[in-house]
Amino acid sequence: GKSDLHRLRFIPRARDLGFSLTEIQVLLGLWGDRSRHSADVKRIAEAHIGDLQQRIASMQRMAATLQALIDGCAGDERPECPILDDLQGGGCTQHR
Repeated sequence: GKSDLHRLRFIPRARDLGFSLTEIQVLLGLWGDRSRHSADVKRIAEAHIGDLQQRIASMQRMAATLQALIDGCAGDERPECPILDDLQGGGCTQHR
């Protein structure tokens, strides 16, 4: 029916926005509850965007660290590799 079609559109759109399956289940429940409060939906969305912002910041830190390691790598025929050194915990310049 019409309700099923709305659900079929709702779920992929929510996934596109990064909501977890648990969050989508709660949102679907709220969508179907005509006595819902929009504040409840907003609270879920605000918590989700906070999580997204934390993940973005973490990924930006990872990218900056990796870029610094790449910049420090000569990329030549020598075995010394700051990227591998960092991955193994640093301190050693040669793999034995």
